[in-house]
Amino acid sequence: MEVTVAQPQNVAVAPANGVAESQPQGFVQRLNALPAQRKVMLGGGIAALIAIFVAMMMWGREGDYRVLYANLSDKDGGAILAQLQQMNVPYKHTDGGAAIMVPADKVHDIRLKLAAAGLPKGSVTGFELMENQKFGVTQFQERLNFQRGLEGELTRSIQTLAGVQSARVHLALPNQNGFFREQQKASASVVLSLYPGRSLDRAQIAGIVHLVSSSVPEMSPKAVSVLDQSGALLSGQAEASDQSGLDAQQLQYVRQIESSYLQRIRDILEPVVGKDNFRAQINADVDFNQTESTAEEYKPNQGQNPAAVRSMQSSEQTGPGSTQPSGIPGAMSNQPPVPATAPINGASQPLQAAQGTTTGGSNRRDAVTNFEVDKTVRVTRSATGMIKRINAAVVINHRTTTDAKGKTTTQPIPQEELDKLTALVQETVGFDQQRGDSVKVVNTPFQVVKEEPDNTPIWQRPETVDVLRTLAVPGALTLAALIVVFGAIRPAIKAARPEPKAEPEVAKLSAVVDDDNELPSMDELPPGMVRGPDGRAVPALEAPLADARLESAKTLAKENPAAMATLVRSWMTEA
Repeated sequence: MEVTVAQPQNVAVAPANGVAESQPQGFVQRLNALPAQRKVMLGGGIAALIAIFVAMMMWGREGDYRVLYANLSDKDGGAILAQLQQMNVPYKHTDGGAAIMVPADKVHDIRLKLAAAGLPKGSVTGFELMENQKFGVTQFQERLNFQRGLEGELTRSIQTLAGVQSARVHLALPNQNGFFREQQKASASVVLSLYPGRSLDRAQIAGIVHLVSSSVPEMSPKAVSVLDQSGALLSGQAEASDQSGLDAQQLQYVRQIESSYLQRIRDILEPVVGKDNFRAQINADVDFNQTESTAEEYKPNQGQNPAAVRSMQSSEQTGPGSTQPSGIPGAMSNQPPVPATAPINGASQPLQAAQGTTTGGSNRRDAVTNFEVDKTVRVTRSATGMIKRINAAVVINHRTTTDAKGKTTTQPIPQEELDKLTALVQETVGFDQQRGDSVKVVNTPFQVVKEEPDNTPIWQRPETVDVLRTLAVPGALTLAALIVVFGAIRPAIKAARPEPKAEPEVAKLSAVVDDDNELPSMDELPPGMVRGPDGRAVPALEAPLADARLESAKTLAKENPAAMATLVRSWMTEA
């Protein structure tokens, strides 16, 4: 094997004129070297980017608003908005003007400034009216300010209730004069504005009445009238409810009873028929009448039972005999004449004076016996809210069964099982036939309403519209920022960026074995020149000086080629 080693060639690209490259310029200098159009585009882009950034910051802070005032009248709201415009304070109000909102960091400062300006004027004022009394105020004005302050304090106290939105209190305070025998009593009227869907029970109304009456000296609770925003008299509900109708507490009590029975029915039927396979309704008739009765019973002592003696009294009177005159009264003696007797066998007896009639002694005896008489006094008071009657209605769906093939069928519940369910419901509600309770359990198929799918496009759905409205502003600002960056700023910066320097190319070394045709032709080039990568002639580098070892190797190869071939073969085997 014959190996031919070609002499390596080191080719370097050198400047033809031999002049060194200039140092790169600075970024500012390159920007100054740009055309005027590029400079305007770059400046406009930077200004637009700064404006977009500031707009995004302002938009991000726009949501941090707090309520300044709420539930203001139209007059006070307009006055406050006019004052905010004069103060150059950004604001916004909710739908309907129910609340005015300002930036959160300025809420307290704005409130203090508006209070200094006397806004809102419709706010409730209390006894602070007495603090600004001027010197020389009359007694009438002082009494009027006191009345206004007392009305304001009562209004503030009433507005603290949960169901009261606003309130107004009117007091009638007569002048107290010691020269009048009969003093006029104070009276009050309260007008309440309740929140929608709210109501006051009797306890709350009584609390308002007692609050007002106890705040004014010598005011009776009966002299306080409470009205709602519809003009209904609330303070007379307690008396009216005793006669007719139901109040809020009674209606709530009835609902609680009905809901309790419904929950019992649900708890007992859900494990049997399923959660969605029955419907139940309860109607409770509750008696709110207050009944009080008193009865007295007397039982005479009759029969064979021994009588109980309460008391016994006896009296006895005895008197001696007495002579009583008798005869015809007159001028003559009141003595009857002596019967005439004719002596037959003797002389006649002399006349004697007439004497009275002598009667025997008198005796009197009285006995009084008092016996105990039975007496029973019974006072009965019926409880309020007693259940008079319970009516329950339960509807149960048909039973659904699925066979082995997956086919679903509905079948009615057998009558025996339905009777068991009826008895179960009766025991749950405490069925009493004597009371007139009624429980009906019916089995019927339920109608299944299939919900139609919502075919509304996603871009027309309310939630999508809300999201788009929320992201519209930041998305538009972001898109504008990208357009400015990639359309104006980036091309200008790219134009001012220096060009990358071209690295000199060095010809690779090549070794050719027994192939002279692959070497470049050197006959057409002038001496001292070589062909470069681009095909042009460039000056060739000087060949390195011959090394002594290389020369000795060449000599050895010429003299003993077999040994050189063996040495090269051993090198190739080791590699």
